Order: sequence, then structure tokens, then C-alpha cells
Amino acid sequence: MTYLQWNKILFLLLTSFSLLAQSQKKNLSQFSYDELHDLYFANPNNQELQLQCARAYLTKANKENITIRKAKANYQFALLYYDKNPNKAIAYLDSVIKYSLNTNDKYFPASAYCEKADLLKRQFKFKEAMANYNLAEKVALKTNTDFYYNVLNFIGTTKSEDLGEYNEALALYKKCYNFYKTKDVRSSQYSYYYQDIIFGIADCYKSLKNTDSTAYYNKLGYNESKSTKNTKYQYLFILNEGANQLLKKNYKAAKDSINKALPEIITSNDTGNILASYYYLGKTYDGLGDKETASKNFIKVDSIYKKNKEISTEFIEGYPYLINFYKNKGDKENQLKYITVYMEIDSILEKNYKEFNAIVREEYDTPHLFLEKEELIRSLKNDKQKSYWGISTLLLVSISIGCFGIYQQKQKNKYRFRFEKLINQKEISNKISINNTQNEVEIENVSKTEIGIADELVKQILEKLDRFEYKKEYLQANISIQTLSATFKTNSKYISKIINTYKDKTFIQYINDLRIEHGIEVLKKNPKLRKYTIHALASEFGFNNAESFSTVFFKKTGIKPSYFIKELEKLENK
Repeated sequence: MTYLQWNKILFLLLTSFSLLAQSQKKNLSQFSYDELHDLYFANPNNQELQLQCARAYLTKANKENITIRKAKANYQFALLYYDKNPNKAIAYLDSVIKYSLNTNDKYFPASAYCEKADLLKRQFKFKEAMANYNLAEKVALKTNTDFYYNVLNFIGTTKSEDLGEYNEALALYKKCYNFYKTKDVRSSQYSYYYQDIIFGIADCYKSLKNTDSTAYYNKLGYNESKSTKNTKYQYLFILNEGANQLLKKNYKAAKDSINKALPEIITSNDTGNILASYYYLGKTYDGLGDKETASKNFIKVDSIYKKNKEISTEFIEGYPYLINFYKNKGDKENQLKYITVYMEIDSILEKNYKEFNAIVREEYDTPHLFLEKEELIRSLKNDKQKSYWGISTLLLVSISIGCFGIYQQKQKNKYRFRFEKLINQKEISNKISINNTQNEVEIENVSKTEIGIADELVKQILEKLDRFEYKKEYLQANISIQTLSATFKTNSKYISKIINTYKDKTFIQYINDLRIEHGIEVLKKNPKLRKYTIHALASEFGFNNAESFSTVFFKKTGIKPSYFIKELEKLENK
């Protein structure tokens, strides 16, 4: 993903100002609201003066008791604390929302909701951030159509760049794109936002590996930005097309595009896209077989990460490359260095994103990283000690590796046995039949008094459950016992009791088992489905996220879905 920071687009919307000619010696209490506003935004590098302006603005608003003016004063305070004290900024934004609700102002409280959402995203509170964006969307739809589409853009950016929900983001971007197509997209009012949307669409298509559509929108965006002399976007579209050519394995074209864009991106001090450029260059040089230059570019990615402590899951793939690169060179110090950084990133992603650290798990699982790190530390210490200490340590390492190897082999055998058991079991769907007569026998074996439900009603609900299983309605997301009882037109307690008695499971176990059993069968039969991400498979099988899908799959089968898919691929290749 190519980074695109919106850099306070709301700030741009609210700051149509001119520099004041009045003497700064003039008492701020005598300034009008517009004069205080203009003076505040004309001095972004003078926070003391901005603070004085905000105080004067609020004093005037309180004295005249004008709520929308109170809101705008609090907004100025919020911007002052935006970077240095986010929680204080959020508190001020809450005041903006309180004072501007139901005022029908063109920008408030919608912009305050958006700014608050951005601050919550920085704290990795994505659920709360999305709730604030949705509130902004509802308000802007009533008060400011143009700003409504800006809000949709912010939501699309969050879904794409933070949550990895590219299809959902794409739908929002397309909605904005169709709106802007009705406007003069080369005017100063709309050109920036139109090009921003085109970039979002191109970037989503790239993340979805739809290279033809990516190329189309990159070209469209480049032509639009060139026509309006928007240099920043010209080079972002060039960079994005370089990444697109990398996906196509057109390494020379990728290198040319990235090298063309990089100097301008460095000049504009766009840190996120500088990191992205070096990462793409690393991948490109690796594709060209130049491992030395590839590693130099991945080292630049690392240096930017160390300075800013920000990196996304897409750009961490350079670390396994550097670890192996230095391992092959016998450079233990650098090998240890990049293992340490890689594990640090893994820990951050685990804490902040939880389900978004699949790349780390695939490339190097955590136990492997710990083991290799400890071995390197011991090895480097041994080089500085006497030989007999070295020999003793090597023996310990060998024993540790041996024990770990035995443990790993046992685990491997255990997983293999579980995998073969899944492969050899009969197809589960064959057991399901609408005309299942077994239920009649089971009803006879459970007395009416035991569960307190009439036999006829039990039979009806069991038949409905058979149809429910046969039609695979359990794949619907967010299904609950309440929604199922509404569909069956019966009491949820009856369904719960019958599933507990006749299926010998809780409702949740029943639904999850059906989903996993279905998933196992379709993954066996459908090689294309095995190419899906775990997140996509989770959605396909009715789960809300990759984490819950993996947990339920492991609980049911004793192996992770990623292992099951990998072994299926091996089996098919054989």
C-alpha cells in the first residue's frame, strides 16, 4: 500500500484566511471573530499567539453566549493539542460537538467527529473511530453534501490503509468518484479531492492485485494531476504504478517508475511514501537478482522505521530477507540485529492490530525467532570467551536444538496425524439429508418430560434444522439463536434445548462446527479458495474475523487453517 496522509484536509476546508495587516500590539479582545480566526491560522509556527487567539475567541463567545462560536473556539484549542496531547485534544473536540449539535453549521460537528476519529485511529481504537466517522457521515449528509463525500473518503482510507478491507473501501471510493464526476474536477474546489479519490481506487485495486484496473486509474490520476499541476499526486501515481509493475514482475519498468518518483517524494518530505519507495525498490532488485542492492534498500526501510517507529504489515517483509541475507554471509551481528527489530515489530503488531500480523507468523513464527536470536547471542558471546567455554556453550546449544528438534518433530507428527484424519474422513455433507428419519428414532429415545417440549414440536424444529443445514444457512454472518428462532417462528429456548439434547452441543458450538465442517470440505475440493487470505476465508465461512475463525478451526481439528491449506497444496502437488 502506498501511503497517503490526508494532513488535516479539514484544516484546509476551514482555513480560507488572509494575513492580517493590523499591528499585533492591538488588544486581541478588540478583534472580531474573523480577525481572530485569521490571525490564529496565519501563525501555525507561533503556538503562543495561537493560544492567545483561541482564548480571546472563547472569551468573546462566552460573553455573547453564541454556541457555534464556543464550538469554533474549542476547535482551535483541540488543534493546538492535536499532536502533543491527543486525549486533551479529544476532550476539546467533545466540547466542539456539544456546542455545535443541531446548529446546522456547514462543518461542525461533522469535522470534529472526523478529527476525533483520526486521533482514535492513532491509538488503534478502530471501532470507536469508525463510530465517530459514521456520526460525521450522518450530520454532513444533512448539512454539507461536499463534506459528506470527504467523510466517505476518510472512512474508505481507514478501511483500506488500517483495516485491510479493500473491497469495502473500493465501494466507498467509487461512490465518491461518481459524485465528483458531476463536478468541474479541474477547478480548485474539486481537483484535489477528485485526484485523492482516484488514488484511493488505484491503491485498492493494487492491494487486490487487479493490475489492469490499477494501471487504468494510475494513468487517469496522473493525467488529471498533470493538467492541474499537482506535482505531489503526479509522483504518487508514478510510484503507485511502479508498485503495480512490480506485481506484474516487470522489474525494469518498476525500477524506472520508482526511481523517477523517489527524488520528488524525498523533496516533499513524505516519510511514509519514502519508506514505501525503498521497500518496493528492495523487492524490485530482488526480482532482478541483485540481492546486494535489494538488501541496501531494505536497510533504508529499517532506518526510517527506527526513526519514526511506524510501519505497516506490507512493508515488514524486508526483515526476513535481511535475516537470511546476513545468515548466508555468516554475519551473525547483523543477523541478530534484524531478528531483534523484527521481533519488536511483531510485538507491536500483536498488541495493536492482533489479527494483522499474519505475515510475521508465516515468514518466521515467534518460537523460531526466539530460538535463532538466543543461538546468535550465545554464539557471539562464545567468540569472545575462551575455547573451553565455547565448547561447553556449543554443547548446550546442540542439546537445546536437539530437544527442540524432537519437540518440533513430535508436534509435526501430531499435526500430520490430525491432517490425515481430516483428509480420510468421509464427506460431512453426505450425512445431511432433508428427509432425515434418524430424528424420529432419537425423539423416541428422549422422553417428553425430560426437556418439556411436545414431541410434535421437537420433530418440526429438527426438520427445520435439517433444512437449515442442507441450505447452508449457517454461513450467514452474525447469525444468532434469536434470528434463527424468528426464522423458525418459535421460542429461542426451545431451539436451545433441542440443540443441546439432540445435537449434544450448545448453539454456538453447533453453528461453528457446521461452518468448520463445510470449510474443510470446500477447501479439499476447491484449489482457488485456498489462495484466499485467512481473513477472506473467515468471511466466506460466516465468521466475523480471521482470529475467531482460526481459533474455532483449531479447537475443532487440532490444527490451524493455514497449516491445513499448506498441507492440502503439498498433497495436490504430489
